[in-house]
Amino acid sequence: MDAVAALLEIATLLERERASRYRAKAFRQAAATYESLAESVRNDPTRLRAAAGIGESTFAVIQQAHAGHVPEYLISLRGEVAPQRTSELRGRLRGDLHAHTDWSDGMTSIQTMADAARAFGHEYLAITDHSPRLRVARGLSPERLREQIPQVRAASTETFTMLAGIEVDILNDGELDQDPELLTELDIVVASVHSQLRMDAGSMTVRMIAAVSHPRVNVLGHCTGRLVQGERGTRPPSQFDARAVFDACAENAVAVEINARPERQDPPDELIALALDAGCLFALDSDAHAPGQLSLLDYGAERAEQAGVPAERIVTTWGVERLRAWAA
Repeated sequence: MDAVAALLEIATLLERERASRYRAKAFRQAAATYESLAESVRNDPTRLRAAAGIGESTFAVIQQAHAGHVPEYLISLRGEVAPQRTSELRGRLRGDLHAHTDWSDGMTSIQTMADAARAFGHEYLAITDHSPRLRVARGLSPERLREQIPQVRAASTETFTMLAGIEVDILNDGELDQDPELLTELDIVVASVHSQLRMDAGSMTVRMIAAVSHPRVNVLGHCTGRLVQGERGTRPPSQFDARAVFDACAENAVAVEINARPERQDPPDELIALALDAGCLFALDSDAHAPGQLSLLDYGAERAEQAGVPAERIVTTWGVERLRAWAA
């Protein structure tokens, strides 16, 4: 088996299962290191093992691949990872409007995310790194975002479109955490609450309605902020008047995100039903922080299908030209 292919498949499987970001990153780094080495070093076990970026586990994978075997670690991961979900809706998805790169708290470059999205069969991908206030996630200042925008668009090809975007924090008063003029330069704006999640219901409702009423907001991200599983533990949903918020989303053609991450499952089923009744559009997004996590759309599609969300009301089933017209 090709050593680079084995290393990258391991990284992808680790990312899909939301394993430690450092484990997945180690295998991606080893693949990059191996590709950069001269043939003489690749074929010399002593020099290969001594190369920066090649650790004990990655060295074992490379040696087993060299010997013509599928590496043992890859075999074990293939057996441990849950099989991919299949649904009729998943086959109709054409893109993803919520993904992160190493410009903020993602693991890989813009180009790596673009390559992975094309490999998954996407027609488009929006890069939506965090805004300045989220310092723990290295949120992008206006200067950094201006620098990023042309690099995102440059990763497009004739048949695949990269959309420049942001996941902008909804501040306590409902204002958005980014230069207003800069927001007009973006293709996609996802607005999310990341702080003061325990705010009283009345104030949270006012805060969220103000955000989705902003003319540049396209998607309301993970609206309750809840966590239901995973290494970060659990977190209860924020309290707000969901009907009032969803009515405002419908009035302003803002899509309610169905966040595909299994640890979020946000919105809860009862709120999806409420958003359906309010006439909302939806965006089925991976919230990927690594290439392998783009496949989390499988989980989200399964949830949306079970909730009875019509495909035509999910903007990520639309082609890129229709999507652009809506977002603008």
